[in-house]
Amino acid sequence: MLLDELMKRLEDKKERIIEIRRYLHEHPELSFQEEETAKYISDFYKDVPVDSVETNFGGQRGVVVTIKGSHPGKTIAIRADFDALPIQEETGLPFASKNEGVMHACGHDGHTAYMLVLAETLAEVKNHIKGTIRIIHQPAEETPPGGALGMIEAGVLEGVDAIIGIHVMSTMKTGHIYYRSGNTQTGRSYFKLVVQGKGGHGSSPHLANDAIVAASAFVLNVQTIVSRRINPFDTASITIGNFDGKGTFNVIKDAVTIEGDVRTMTPETRELVEKQIQAFANGLETSYGVESKLEYKNDYPVLYNDPDVTEQVRQALEQASIPDVESILETPPQPPSEDFAYYLEKVPGCFFYVGAAPESGEAYPHHHPKFDINENSLIISAKAMAAAVASYCGE
Repeated sequence: MLLDELMKRLEDKKERIIEIRRYLHEHPELSFQEEETAKYISDFYKDVPVDSVETNFGGQRGVVVTIKGSHPGKTIAIRADFDALPIQEETGLPFASKNEGVMHACGHDGHTAYMLVLAETLAEVKNHIKGTIRIIHQPAEETPPGGALGMIEAGVLEGVDAIIGIHVMSTMKTGHIYYRSGNTQTGRSYFKLVVQGKGGHGSSPHLANDAIVAASAFVLNVQTIVSRRINPFDTASITIGNFDGKGTFNVIKDAVTIEGDVRTMTPETRELVEKQIQAFANGLETSYGVESKLEYKNDYPVLYNDPDVTEQVRQALEQASIPDVESILETPPQPPSEDFAYYLEKVPGCFFYVGAAPESGEAYPHHHPKFDINENSLIISAKAMAAAVASYCGE
């Protein structure tokens, strides 16, 4: 059987997956700058019996690999991202980043490592595959507008029946796999508000119009959106990440710039929050006599897992009885946003999670300078994705 052969071959390649992950971890590259990583990925396939390798896909260094089975069937896409973050690594690992100020602090090195070896293994057994498998190596997941959009516009999903992705999670127990149907990860929005007042001397506030006072009122007001405008059973968060009000102690500030982050779990809530933030920004002009300039951008949408595909993946994982997996559990909604959501707007699919908490010590969250994963999660990811693919493409 296809699945049995995949499991056996992947187990034999477990250490190789780890070696690739460690090499990539040492050589991270930022979103939209992954030149060497993209070359490493495309070079990997030079001696692998795949049917095609397309480089610079979407004009953003994406790599798309096609494996055609010997029998007709569906087309399934599987995706792994490969960009890193602008973080100075503090793990002390022997294979820590060699690129100053850049770190694989989210696990994309592990995603790429398991996907490369899985793709190689699928190519080795393609005589047992029905249908077509499309491997998507995607750049720039971390930075809006994200690499997924360019690849979609270039046609990466043409003819695809379903798409599946995995994220390793340092805060979830290794040996556990987590899934969820329906709305699973938040959508993300960004806003920038410039409050223009009138500067002046601290001793004569009546001759000025303090932008800090008006901007402070805005910060406090927007916090009431979640507590007073959102259904308590819905999910939303608003974070003010930047308040550029630095000046001199006796000078009334002329202008203030505020930047914020919004996360919502439904399109309806996303729209409501945007309207409320716009209303509060407009209200400053009436209440404080300042000028408000609001820039508001919706980027990554809510990640929606198709119920039918998710159920098929869940059953495939259960039936595979992967020895490394202790349990397969339903997860609550996840707060971070993910540009895999763009794929799921176009074709049905499932994005699920593989626990990767370290065996000992603190499990640092993603995007932390001490972030690390349990490397056992890599072979689990490879086998889990193999099980999902085999459920679509097995004989």
